[in-house]
Amino acid sequence: MSTSAIAPYGSWKSPITSDLIAAATIRFGDVSLDGGTVTWSESRPWEQGRLVVARRAPDGTITDINPAPYNARTRAHEYGGAAFVVDGGTLFFANFADQRLYRQDAGAAPLPLSPAVDLRYADGVMDRRRHRIIAVREDHTGPGEAVNTLAAIDSEGDERGGTVLASGFDFFSTPRLSANGARLAWLCWNHPNMPWDGCELWLADLDDAGAPQNARRIAGGISESIFQPEWAPDGTLYFVSDRTGWWNMNRWRDDYTDAICPMEAEFGRPQWAFGISAYAVLSAQQLICAYVVNGEARLALLDTASGQLTPVATPYTDISHVHAANGQVVFIGGAPAEPYSLVLLDLTSGKHEVIRRAMSVTPDPGYVSTPRAIEFPTANGLTAHAFYYPPHNRDFSAPAGELPPLHVKAHGGPTGSTSTTLSLGTQYWTSRGFAVLDVNYGGSTGYGTAYRRRLNGQWGIVDVDDVVHAARYCVEHGLADSNRLCIAGGSAGGFTTLAVLTFRTQFKAGASHYGVSDLEALARDTHKFESRYLDSMIGPYPARRDLYLARSPIYHTDRLHVPLILLQGLEDKVVPPNQAEIMFEAVKRKGLPVAYVPFEGEQHGFRQAKNIKRALDAEFYFYAKVFGFTPADPIEPVPIENLPQ
Repeated sequence: MSTSAIAPYGSWKSPITSDLIAAATIRFGDVSLDGGTVTWSESRPWEQGRLVVARRAPDGTITDINPAPYNARTRAHEYGGAAFVVDGGTLFFANFADQRLYRQDAGAAPLPLSPAVDLRYADGVMDRRRHRIIAVREDHTGPGEAVNTLAAIDSEGDERGGTVLASGFDFFSTPRLSANGARLAWLCWNHPNMPWDGCELWLADLDDAGAPQNARRIAGGISESIFQPEWAPDGTLYFVSDRTGWWNMNRWRDDYTDAICPMEAEFGRPQWAFGISAYAVLSAQQLICAYVVNGEARLALLDTASGQLTPVATPYTDISHVHAANGQVVFIGGAPAEPYSLVLLDLTSGKHEVIRRAMSVTPDPGYVSTPRAIEFPTANGLTAHAFYYPPHNRDFSAPAGELPPLHVKAHGGPTGSTSTTLSLGTQYWTSRGFAVLDVNYGGSTGYGTAYRRRLNGQWGIVDVDDVVHAARYCVEHGLADSNRLCIAGGSAGGFTTLAVLTFRTQFKAGASHYGVSDLEALARDTHKFESRYLDSMIGPYPARRDLYLARSPIYHTDRLHVPLILLQGLEDKVVPPNQAEIMFEAVKRKGLPVAYVPFEGEQHGFRQAKNIKRALDAEFYFYAKVFGFTPADPIEPVPIENLPQ
């Protein structure tokens, strides 16, 4: 019988190393199912984050399609998504370096379709009848704000960059063509809305040449969010609406709209990127749906006549990018014991096959912490949600009476959610003796519209309250050491981190990954997609400039009282580097321990293997220094200002 060694939390030796994480983990992008052929894109850290399109033939053969240096990634909305379209053996994709559309026939090199001007494309659908692609086009060629439209691009080459089919709104997404090519549906919305606040579903008839006729709004509005329109073979248009207070399935046919299977579950997702899909049409009578209940996903068949849901058994609790064809379903799935995986499900047999895992290695269960969902009381008599991961390493135990340090995670968005899918990044911490608390603060998705809207006007208040109460809950229940509470987050989660450290006293250290420190600068300087996001999250700018200043950590560093590390990509267009740099200088002047780790060649998020490794180790090293424990393995030092030696 083996016995574990006794060692302080934080000093446990773990096989889940930063080198392993950087080398063994990919990120899935877009997914397509064309007949029996599955096509997807994956970001490979060892290729500096290049998005490679891969294809799996019906016989199981897997091949890469776009050769280096081509990178299938669009910058439309900056967050991109839906960067490729497949038509038989031909791939059409947006290339990151020049943002041009390319055509790549089987066995041939990519050839540009669009001109070498500043046009960006995303979310395309093939119009075979007219030999064109219908896509969202974002035009940056003129002065001022980019112009978004729906455009048709000739699949043989289009020197004009496309013919505009729909315009007049600030944003467009999800163009969907009916099976007979006679109708086109799409989503659109205007500032200051984000698509999850409210958007409109439009429909137009197409003449023989493909020009839209009789365009009209059939659902949605400024306070109703529509998600993922899809056509059935019989001409019924399905879509998701939150008019019931939950993102539920709806349909339009014969100029009449009705709900299908209304329930307290989320069949939609926030459209941060193009191409997100939570369901697929199997036939005129049946859909396959991934819906979320209390933050976890389930898969089911939906009978469109009766509204009856029939569960489909899978081991997955996080399911997205659902596509179907010929009795097969492909999706990205994950679970506490399973990393994100590309999965092919045969509905006839009920069997599923993993085509590709996000991790090339699977950690030994002896080093994997299993999460449990917790509900905790928060401000104003409300309840919020989180997932708690205890420290776990089969080789080590802590000294009697010692409580673990707690690493609280604030997810990005802020309109988004966390997942219980197996993450080596989370297990890096728990296998070294940290507890991890992943918080779905008010404003997160997966718990209904009212929960999602808790953050309206309250960003920097509700999220801050919730992560503080979550940490307090863990301390009160003996799950964490109150003197070793740290918080970390990226992007919007970085803002929550900085706000907590500035305006509250619960935490003892923190890490901001490309986080917002100056809300006013974000409102002035960010890209079009999010340029009015803060109107709903804080208030209209500049009319409520007082709120922006009051909630911006950069203006209140006199209240900051704990050590801080900032990690930042130097090519970030969403949160520019000056946000981190100004914060670093202010904290340094105050005399608090502070570190700044910039990354050349990185945008909003870290994609290169060496930088993924460095960011993870740097944060761990920082906590080791400020909390006073010794890591089991040597780590490249991080310069820390104002830290007594």
